[in-house]
Amino acid sequence: MILYGPPGTGKTTIASLISGATGRRFEALSALSAGVKDVRAVIELARRRLLVDEQTVLFIDEVHRFSKAQQDALLAAVENRVVLLVAATTENPSFSVVSPLLSRSLILQLRPLEPAHISELIDRALTDARGYDGALTISSEAREHLVRLAGGDARRSLTALEAAADVTLGEGGDEITLEAVESSIDTAAVRYDRAGDLHYDVISAFIKSIRGSDVDAALHYLARMIAAGEDPRFIARRLVVHASEDIGMADPQALLVATAAAQAVQLIGMPEARLALAQATIHLASAPKSDGVVAAIGAALADVAAGKAGAVPPHLRDGHYAGAEKLGNAQGYVYPHHVPGGVAAQQYPPDELVGADYYRPTDHGFEREIGPRVTRLRGILRRR
Repeated sequence: MILYGPPGTGKTTIASLISGATGRRFEALSALSAGVKDVRAVIELARRRLLVDEQTVLFIDEVHRFSKAQQDALLAAVENRVVLLVAATTENPSFSVVSPLLSRSLILQLRPLEPAHISELIDRALTDARGYDGALTISSEAREHLVRLAGGDARRSLTALEAAADVTLGEGGDEITLEAVESSIDTAAVRYDRAGDLHYDVISAFIKSIRGSDVDAALHYLARMIAAGEDPRFIARRLVVHASEDIGMADPQALLVATAAAQAVQLIGMPEARLALAQATIHLASAPKSDGVVAAIGAALADVAAGKAGAVPPHLRDGHYAGAEKLGNAQGYVYPHHVPGGVAAQQYPPDELVGADYYRPTDHGFEREIGPRVTRLRGILRRR
């Protein structure tokens, strides 16, 4: 079994419960410190236990941090039922666990705890004999703050509760107040992993919020990435790409703003560069949108891929070499700057692509102005 979910959702607890419910011995390894040698030692111990009808649950925490060789070392023991493997990971196992092990496992995805679950956990810790056994109560404001701080992480909620309880007891009180919680821990959990699927989820939500013109949502996801320590260069690159991908000619300044933000990140670094990233985010999110650039280059590339790449018209070919004139190259070319209006009626694309319209301006932003101009230019160039 592979337990997949964020921290504090009960992965280790479930593994322990499986061991107890099935009457098996429980062995735990952390991929952060264990190597192939440790894995093989536990498997050998489990094999010896089988001789006396004792079965073993092998729990591996953070299994995504095991190398391919370390994960492969588990295969034979899993296949031969030497151990019942329960692995935990905060990463999507489809990307972090080798295929042979993945195909032999049941994947169970755990979700962050709901606020009601965290609240119940706090109550249990305060009233249960294994906790504070009724010696402390908690105000509603303090409870709400603890629930918010937990971010769906049961372990974090208990850690924060314990810190606040220590403050309260140290002051001779019997009720945990909001002030006690704030004085002990005041930073909310940030759900983010620069190498995991949350990294892709948050950047996806960031870009889609900009595309959807929701300035506030875009700033929220930007703040989450900054607070989690995301590489600001990565954020800046995504802004530069987005400026052309979803805004394009509807606001030609967007690319300049995004590029300037990327340069600012390189020049001044964090934390000051967060201001440039925020400015670029606000500009892009509030700008008119158009995917005309993406559609235009996509259509042009599709024609090239389909073999529509005919000969360059003779009058456009290079004429700066001896013998070019005899070949008919560069003959009849009209220099646009010598023509009134600066646009000459002559053929530019290969014969089979005459009349192909790749760029189709929308009526958003600056494209409202450039659209009629593109139409007029095509008319002149094609002698319409």
